[in-house]
Amino acid sequence: MKSFFEGIQYLFVNILFTPLDFLRSLELSSWFVANTINWIFMIICAVAMVYWVMQLKLHDDNGEENQDTTAHSFFK
Repeated sequence: MKSFFEGIQYLFVNILFTPLDFLRSLELSSWFVANTINWIFMIICAVAMVYWVMQLKLHDDNGEENQDTTAHSFFK
């Protein structure tokens, strides 16, 4: 059973985390390049939020939004 967990350790430490170790070592020379993953996630979240707000505005302008508090039976 010990070799099974050592195999999992080898997989994650020596194989899957290698790109992250490279980014960590790159931080000393360029902070912006080392944080590219964070920048990508922030851009994706910003685009998703703008899309979501635009869709909310579209449905609100069409009058499809039911803002009545009795819209669901459990609110009665």
